[in-house]
Order: sequence, then C-alpha cells, then structure tokens
Amino acid sequence: MNTILIIEDEPQVRENIQEILQLSDFETLIAPNGLIGLEIAKNTLPDLIICDIMMPELDGFSVLSALRQNEATINIPLIFVTAKAERSDFRQGMDFGADDYLTKPFTPEELLNAIASRLEKHALVERQTKSKLDELRMNIAHSLPHELNTPLNGILGMSRLLIENCDIMPSSEEAEIAEFIYTSANRLNTLVQRFLLYSNLELLAKNPENNCQITEKKDKCLAKKIISQVALKKTTENSRQKDLKLDIEEFIIQLPEEKLSILIEELIDNSLKFSFPGNEIQVKSKVEGSKFNLYVIDHGKGMTIEEIAAIGAFVQFNRKSWEQQGSGLGLAIVQHIVKLYGGEFTIDSIPGKGTIVSISLPC
Repeated sequence: MNTILIIEDEPQVRENIQEILQLSDFETLIAPNGLIGLEIAKNTLPDLIICDIMMPELDGFSVLSALRQNEATINIPLIFVTAKAERSDFRQGMDFGADDYLTKPFTPEELLNAIASRLEKHALVERQTKSKLDELRMNIAHSLPHELNTPLNGILGMSRLLIENCDIMPSSEEAEIAEFIYTSANRLNTLVQRFLLYSNLELLAKNPENNCQITEKKDKCLAKKIISQVALKKTTENSRQKDLKLDIEEFIIQLPEEKLSILIEELIDNSLKFSFPGNEIQVKSKVEGSKFNLYVIDHGKGMTIEEIAAIGAFVQFNRKSWEQQGSGLGLAIVQHIVKLYGGEFTIDSIPGKGTIVSISLPC
C-alpha cells in the first residue's frame, strides 16, 4: 500500500484530500504547514507528496527545493495543489522539480489520476534503475574477473618460473620474463586506475554540488599539443603511428590538461581496438563560436544503434567474434568527463564501415 503525505494549511482541504485517498486504499500522513511536512517527509520517506504552495512557516517551493537537495528524498514524486492558476506560477513549480500541478478546485478523479500517473512513472524509473544496476553487476561478474586474472596469472606464472629456474636461466631469458611481468603488472595497474577513475566520476555525477564546484574552477588548457602528443604516443605503442592523421586547430578549452589527456587516450585506444592495422585513424578539430569540436574517426568494425545505446562500464561488444582486451570502461569514462565539464558527446557509426566520435567542449 502506497503512503502519501499531504502538506496543506487549510484544514477543510486537507481533510477532503485525506478522505479521498483513504477511500482509495492509500495510507496517509498529514502536515499543517511546510516546515512540519518537510520533517515528516525526511523521517518517513512517503511514496508521494501532495503539497500546497501558499503556506505559513515554509511555502511549497521551499519544501520542494529542500526535498530535492536531500539524497533520501530527492526522487519522491511531488504534486503541487494551489488556488494560483497563473502560467508563470505553473512554470515556476515545474522548474523547481514538481512532478505535476493541480489547480483548486479539482475533482477526486483529477486528483487520483494525477497520483496514479506519478506513481506509475516513478515505479517505471525504479524498474529501469534496477535493470541498469543488474546489468552492471552482470557485466562486472563476466568481465572483471577475466580482466584481472589474465595479467595476474601472467605475473604469478612468470615470476614463479623465474624463481624456480634463476640458477640455470640465461640472462637474456631473465630479461624477457622480467619484461613480460612488467607488461602484465602495468596492464593490471591501468585497469585498477581506470576503475577508480570511473567510480570517482560516477560519484561526482550524482552530486550536483560537486558538479558546480568543478565547472566554476574553469580549468583551461591548450588543446593542440596535448591531443597530438597523446594520440601519437598511443598509436606508437601499438605500432600504428603511420595510421594516425592529425588535423588539430590550436585553442584554449575549459578542461584540465589531465582530463583532456584521458579523453584522447581512451578514444584512440577504442579506435585501435576496433580497426585493423593499415586502417586510417583521423583526429580532427574545428572551432565554432564558443565551442571546440573534436572528432575521432576510424574505419573499423563500427557499432550498431543498440551497442551505442548500451555504452557503459564493463560492457563489451561481440567479444567472441572480435577478440579484444579491455574492461569497456573507456567510452563510459569519456561520457562522464565530457558531461561533467559542460560538453556534448555523440557517436555516429555504421557497422562494418567505421565510427565517428564527436566531442564538443566550451572554449
């Protein structure tokens, strides 16, 4: 049974709403003003709130603002009821984050329909959230053990070989094994660092206050040098520097140098994984007004619409038919960084033809 909190300073109206809801099998809580209503909401976490706007102690807009700033109450649906019918008042309520708006007088049917609509929508959002969490858990369960065990097994196996045969092993073989161990350890370290970065970005994305602090810092960097250096380094590591084509305009963008380096590294890494040696990888930029537009273009396997929509942590596509290393964190990290710094991220792709990743950043 759903519980609904009624915040209304007029006793007759409050009692009428309560009677309608109780006859429709809802549990009800009541509050005579916004201040008391806010405390009840925080303590009981009702399934929905019906709130008047013009009230003593604390008006409806203030109640809603406080609810949306509290982690526990941020997602509780709220319906404003008020005698005010001005369009500006309606718009203000929706801007504050209200889910619906009823003007007094309203019929029981109008009230119940509004409640049913909001509860259904809220339930749908919760199901979608649960589905995404379940999908993430499944992706982690399938992907993370493999990504951790592969380099770890290499480190353990080769170090054991070195320990057991160090007396009879030529120095050249020792050096070769030591290099293999270092490569495996470096791969493991990269995965851990990516996971920590992704986790930190997830936390930042869920905290609007931190987002404001980040954007207010307005860290800046020169784009051309960083993009060119990182792209060349990444392609050289994969013996594909001849595939890289750069066409970068110099400009100052509102993004820390470290974050821009991560963006380019992840995008180039993605293009390298899903294209063959000899396939050109283009990195281009264009300044348009106050936007720095960056394009990373490859001519590899491409992505379907469904795959683009499913981009997220530990999501890998067609691993059986397209063997690859990686956790699937790369594009998810890029999405988070771009959004965090007020940019836009889009992917256009044709399966079997290639992919264009576009990023637009403030400059």
